[in-house]
Amino acid sequence: MPRPEAAIAVLAALVLAGCTTDKPTATTQPAASATSAQGSGTGAQSKFFVQADFDAQLAMRSQTPQGPAAKPWEQAIAPKMIDTARYKKDGPYRLCFSNAAVNNPWRQVGWKTMQAEVGLHEEIEEFTALDAEGKDDKQISDIAELQAKGCDALIVSPNTTATLTPAVTAACGKVPVIVFDRGVETDCPVTFIKPIGGYAFGADAAEFLAEKVPTGGKVLALRILPGVDVLETRWSAAKVVFDKSRLQVVGVEFTDGDAAKTKSIVSDYIQRHGKLDGVWMDAGATAVAAIEAFEDAGLPVPPINGEDQQDFLQKWKDTGLTAVAPTYPTYQWRTPIIAALKILKGEEVPETWNLPQPKVTGENLVAYLKPNMPPLHYALCGCEDLPGFPEAWGGRKS
Repeated sequence: MPRPEAAIAVLAALVLAGCTTDKPTATTQPAASATSAQGSGTGAQSKFFVQADFDAQLAMRSQTPQGPAAKPWEQAIAPKMIDTARYKKDGPYRLCFSNAAVNNPWRQVGWKTMQAEVGLHEEIEEFTALDAEGKDDKQISDIAELQAKGCDALIVSPNTTATLTPAVTAACGKVPVIVFDRGVETDCPVTFIKPIGGYAFGADAAEFLAEKVPTGGKVLALRILPGVDVLETRWSAAKVVFDKSRLQVVGVEFTDGDAAKTKSIVSDYIQRHGKLDGVWMDAGATAVAAIEAFEDAGLPVPPINGEDQQDFLQKWKDTGLTAVAPTYPTYQWRTPIIAALKILKGEEVPETWNLPQPKVTGENLVAYLKPNMPPLHYALCGCEDLPGFPEAWGGRKS
């Protein structure tokens, strides 16, 4: 059976703000005034925005994925398959993983899921993982260190996009590289694994608000951090939707993914504007904190988006929110292990492996709500069939 090496480190604390970014920026953008033109307040478009990618991701939302119906982590949307015969070699295999961090609940759930997937494959002799702790410089060093360990394949989840590109490019010349979760600015990895992507997430949430919030309604946009491609594209897609809508974006604020800061920002905007008619978030881990700001002010919670984190889903059900939860499924953490083994066996893989990206709505909420799991668990872990579930993920048997 595979054995994790001592290099694997899992942080115990649920730190919600840990990523570094490609460039230092102001922590807030100026809010639009109440008299601004409709659709204003969104600022300049992100340098990460690519119209063709935006169009492609929005189109993927209605496309049927290929692959096993019960295993979305093995499915692919419109895959362009590539030959990997040049990487074929006999096992057993040594897989290496450079992880950006385990500094938030989403990454912790994913990391547990990846480890369990490794345990399914006897042909994996060793699995060595290094945690960059949300630091670009450490991850650059980690990638160099892993290349010296005789890895048969290297999996990378980049901390930030541009800064990690040179390190990934250098590794590609020495070992087959699989990138997932966040991208890099090179096409040298054998495959890039991701759900449909940030554009789809951001658009799903913004389209919901454009439908539910009355004309002229005031919307607050909450972001985590700049400089990470998947977060930048979430916001840039929302900007496109909001700029075409008849809504007022009265503020675009960075929360650092911190619950207390999120609640404080929302409370400040409620006091400043008297009310808010909608809240858009580029990640839902602090959605409950945003909701509590309205409750503390004695105001109804306006239409809002979160994610498939259990505390938000439970709050949604208990209070009858008008809500939607775009997802960035944690089951994607299984796919890099599967992809690495396919590559080392010389089997075809998608050049860009686009996984399905479901959306939690009022109609299917009950299917994703799992009362036996902890509040910070993500429903789309794809881990229910893995050994140790639910206890290894902090849950209890029903």
